[in-house]
Amino acid sequence: MASADILDLDDLTAPVLTDTQRQILDYTEARTVTFDVDAMLEEAAAQAGADDLADTDGFTDRLAAHIAAIESDTGLRQLTRGTLRARTVRKLRNRLSLTDLLKRYPEIGSIPIEAPLIVVGMPRSGTTHLVNLIAQDPRRRALPYWESEDPIPALGAGPDTFGVDPRYARVKAEHEALMATTPYVAAMHDRFPEAIEEEVELLDLDMAGYVVEWHARVPTWRDFYLGLDQTRHYAFLKRVLQALTFLRGPRTWVLKSPQHAEQLAALTATFPDATVAFTHRDPVAVIQSAITMMAYSDRLRRTSIDPDWLVGYWSDRIHRLLSACVRDRELVPAERSVDIGFHTLGGSEMPVLEGFYRQAGIDIPAKVATRFQTYIDDNRRGAKGRIPYDLRRHFGVEPDELRSRFAFYFDRFDVRPET
Repeated sequence: MASADILDLDDLTAPVLTDTQRQILDYTEARTVTFDVDAMLEEAAAQAGADDLADTDGFTDRLAAHIAAIESDTGLRQLTRGTLRARTVRKLRNRLSLTDLLKRYPEIGSIPIEAPLIVVGMPRSGTTHLVNLIAQDPRRRALPYWESEDPIPALGAGPDTFGVDPRYARVKAEHEALMATTPYVAAMHDRFPEAIEEEVELLDLDMAGYVVEWHARVPTWRDFYLGLDQTRHYAFLKRVLQALTFLRGPRTWVLKSPQHAEQLAALTATFPDATVAFTHRDPVAVIQSAITMMAYSDRLRRTSIDPDWLVGYWSDRIHRLLSACVRDRELVPAERSVDIGFHTLGGSEMPVLEGFYRQAGIDIPAKVATRFQTYIDDNRRGAKGRIPYDLRRHFGVEPDELRSRFAFYFDRFDVRPET
């Protein structure tokens, strides 16, 4: 696909399904998916070969709230319900396997997670690009998508005779199926197995992340999640990182998640020696990009698409996230942080990287600089096609009117209007 290719979504909010998409929905809609907690726990325990959930801090209550929120979304297709059920079982299995691993190797709890580099910013603000770029440094330990989805191998479920991890094979097959059914996702946010992704998926082993908001309409979960004491859940995240370090190598971590932007108190308490890069982008461009991606995915996920709901919910959600970020930004000391405008991530990232590394007290050897530049050259925006994002056309929203809600953010950071 050439970089000049324009992937026009003229059916974004009134989708015209392909024959393949209709066949998939005809097949899956005929099979009702149920969320029976006992059955899901039984499946997870059978897969893990363990049954201790380490429920000492109300985990089962959070699990119940998570499932209740999904069940409250009556617009989900059975295809999506099946995906979310499978995801929940997978998180339960990983938690069981983690608990078992920590019992067998208690020394994991003593592994230091020292001086991580952490990328923080709104979704669609360049965080994924930046963390994938930093991950080109072979001294860094990063979290590829296949591992974020299934971080702890089940006992006895190691690589096959060809050395292929079954967790990788499963995520690869899922990615291929996604590309076959909704191919424009690659131009929006391509989560191929090797791509570096978010450790917020690890928080969901503790049922404490905001991820399900991206899969379903769950304002009850948003409110529940925002009321959690995230300090203890970020401590859990650190334990998972310790386990992953034990399993696959001792290098210094590079992490990223938009969720951190509204959880800076927990983040700094858990990783006090981290150096943090904050990415900043026009919130209107972020909302436009995010809801376009969600509307496109909703053609298979939901029984109908509601543009007004997407605008209303995600405008409010980004407002909440940015309000918390502006409020707590000073919790991260100036000597261990940088602020990066999205406009600096368009092909001239080397000065940005040099500034970030300098702030962290890390050198950039010539070989690492070459790797950085190669990645920049090979991953220009639009290389997989360009989506003509258009708030007016697709959602009936005037960008300037929406932007006025975020004056507090423009006043605080160097952000350039895009839309």
